[in-house]
Amino acid sequence: MPKAVWNDHVVAESDDTVLVEGNHYFPRNTLRDDLITESTTETVCPWKGTASYYSLKDGDRTSADAVWYYPDPKPDAELVRDRVAFWKDVRVVD
Repeated sequence: MPKAVWNDHVVAESDDTVLVEGNHYFPRNTLRDDLITESTTETVCPWKGTASYYSLKDGDRTSADAVWYYPDPKPDAELVRDRVAFWKDVRVVD
């Protein structure tokens, strides 16, 4: 089962991920809320829409903008609605 691991914590885990452009998108409800903080960062993907971000925080360790999601994806990207993906120092393992 795919899991996202950061700072020795399993941040998300699910057998219901969607693979898009090499990234596992996990259901949002599998993301550990106790490890995330809101970010003001936004980026734009031409076919998915505007991405928003969370940062991960554990004690004095932070990984800024390590989690992204599309709150209102474009029609062709509906499969990522209510899902999150990871990058930077988050490892996704099976």
